[in-house]
Amino acid sequence: MAQFIENSSLEGWEGIGSGGFGQIYKARHRQWACDVAIKLLRHDDGTNTSLLREIKMMQEASSPHVIGVRGIFKGQPPNSGWATQLGVVMELMERGSLASIQEALRGPPPWPLVFRLAHQVALGINFLHSLPRPVLHLDLKPPNVLLDDSLNAKLTDFGLARVSCSVSVFKKDDEEGGGTVSYMPPEAFGLTYEPKRASDIYSYGILLWSILTGKQPYKDANPAIVVLHVPEGQRPPLKDIKGDAAGLTELTDLMQRCWNNIPKERPQALECTTETEELYQMHKHAIFDAVHEVLKKLDQKKKEDKGIKELFQRIRIAQASESDHFEEVNVVDNMPTGPSPIQDQKEKEDKGILTAHASGLYLPITIAWVQTF
Repeated sequence: MAQFIENSSLEGWEGIGSGGFGQIYKARHRQWACDVAIKLLRHDDGTNTSLLREIKMMQEASSPHVIGVRGIFKGQPPNSGWATQLGVVMELMERGSLASIQEALRGPPPWPLVFRLAHQVALGINFLHSLPRPVLHLDLKPPNVLLDDSLNAKLTDFGLARVSCSVSVFKKDDEEGGGTVSYMPPEAFGLTYEPKRASDIYSYGILLWSILTGKQPYKDANPAIVVLHVPEGQRPPLKDIKGDAAGLTELTDLMQRCWNNIPKERPQALECTTETEELYQMHKHAIFDAVHEVLKKLDQKKKEDKGIKELFQRIRIAQASESDHFEEVNVVDNMPTGPSPIQDQKEKEDKGILTAHASGLYLPITIAWVQTF
């Protein structure tokens, strides 16, 4: 069992996002001298069954393409009052997720990285499905594909995962059944749904489309409409896959076989892994340049985001300072005792200077806003 990690071992807590079932923080582990990620359970049922199940499965899933568990957090995270919470302590993936890459690039990554991502995600799925007690992920999507400093992919967020004994196990009374509608297989919308390995394969097919296009499936569609039309065979449009590359036709064909309406017709994870490995070999020679190109764009976006954040902070500080100046003026105006005529004239002059000063402060801020945006 993973070791417990308490408050005293962590410092520098910083919120970095949220997963399917909990808030995610970054913190520094004093003894290990490195940063870690801590995922806290959002809904505590009193027994923390969900989180403990996730930790157990993630411990069993030790693979280069599945996020590693470092321990269990037990303590009071920031802004939690006196409440003690449990969390899973994981290796920190500094580059975020596939979703953050898509947002930064506003499109798909270079072809060598496309094919490597497709292969590495397949490796992660195949590993989970091949465990002595096979694990179903059941929530494959871009935010759950994390990336290391070299943009290698690792699967995370097993909040919905199920241990699969023989073919499948699904507890009808489990309150966490579900997933992300756009990535869920058509059979999931039926009343007698029992997740199987083929469920993950369907989600992998939709994920391949997202990797190839840089887009999110059915982005502007009402989820109720998606639930209605997916079982009828509707899928994300193939026309959104732009460009040409060696192996693209084969990868697109694999994608379509994965999202087949009939679960038994979908390929197994091993087949997906073998096929994507062959396709990635065609582009492996160019992977270093592709990764370098993307990292450069990510660093540039990070720098721009930091600049925008600092600008907003300066604006808030200046506006707060302006507000304080006007409060001073109001205090002088509302004094109950009337000054002598000479003193009254002086106060009016001072008030004019103070008001002009405040207005002068506001004006540059307004100009800066217009020039920047």
